[in-house]
Amino acid sequence: AVDIPCSAYRSSWVSPRIEWKFQKGSSLVLFYYGGELTEPYRNRVRFSPTAIHFESVTREDSGKYICEVVGGDGSHIAKSEVTLIVQGEDTCPLSPSQGPLLSPPR
Repeated sequence: AVDIPCSAYRSSWVSPRIEWKFQKGSSLVLFYYGGELTEPYRNRVRFSPTAIHFESVTREDSGKYICEVVGGDGSHIAKSEVTLIVQGEDTCPLSPSQGPLLSPPR
């Protein structure tokens, strides 16, 4: 399990709006906004104002996680970034006769 903190969160701000983004290379995915997790994170991540919690991660989850917090009236904005590096093998389904369906990188 992995917790990624949102150090931008300020409990003193009135009804802050929190957004989480995931960046990998040139791709940027907004996966928590408007109080909702989006697919494919909805069933994999637990949200709290101070962190997101993954029950399990794979190498595909490696990248930069960006938390952006906007104060209720929009006059305050804060951002924090955490880079997650997952090492080890990807989890992949096994086929009884053929072994892993994904071949390891050469």
